Amino acid sequence: MPMLSAYGTIRHRIVRRKGLSVIMDTIIATVAARVKTATSMVALTGAGVSAESGIPTFRGPEGLWQQYRPEDLATPQAFARDPRLVWEWYDWRRQKIAPASPNPAHEVLAHFEKIVPDFLLITQNIDGLHRLAGSRSLIEMHGSIWHVRCLAEGSVRENRAVPLGALPPRCPCGSLLRPDVVWFGESLSPDDQRRAFAAAESADVFLTIGTSALVQPAASLPIVAKDRGAFVVEINPVPTPISALVDAHLQGAAGVILPQILAAVAQH
Repeated sequence: MPMLSAYGTIRHRIVRRKGLSVIMDTIIATVAARVKTATSMVALTGAGVSAESGIPTFRGPEGLWQQYRPEDLATPQAFARDPRLVWEWYDWRRQKIAPASPNPAHEVLAHFEKIVPDFLLITQNIDGLHRLAGSRSLIEMHGSIWHVRCLAEGSVRENRAVPLGALPPRCPCGSLLRPDVVWFGESLSPDDQRRAFAAAESADVFLTIGTSALVQPAASLPIVAKDRGAFVVEINPVPTPISALVDAHLQGAAGVILPQILAAVAQH
């Protein structure tokens, strides 16, 4: 049976049987019914979704930030001090990401875009896997590791060369190129933020998937959605600061849970 927290959140219990996760059908059906009738839906994804494709996360026992200090590799000051060092790290990351493929979570979210009239996917990930899966109604809040920006012209272009070759790379104009990602100490795109919060405010259903719910301003989006009446669903392997506040907390792998939600949607 579903469990209700003190906040009224539907708690999803995963029962381990011979290494397999048995997902409570009643909870999946509840979420699927909401998705089925939604005219507006937003999904927010974090590093946990990428981790299921084999991409290392930044937080956790084996996260990349356990090996490197952000201020040494992911700030404008670091790039100004040693652009080659920064590019060596990003080149290494690109080589790690390049073989990765979208997993079932990416694929289901791309399918939701086809069945929900007004759907927006907001990702904190920079690996480009959502685009590879077919998502087009997409905000990449922290940029893309596959885009480079000219420091002189401000122009942005795709670059999927792996490895990059000469480091640091340069624009045809001769100026240095930098990764087109949001570094520590930099602001997110105001347009992206406005679009994301407007979508959260009008959503019927809001999914928060594989994110720690710690990084702002993205962490505020599900709270804004809930305050405006959305049915908020969290899918994450471990509880987060918002787990007790959402309408349904599904604890487990997104690549397992999202396909079951989609299957239940098809049955309604």
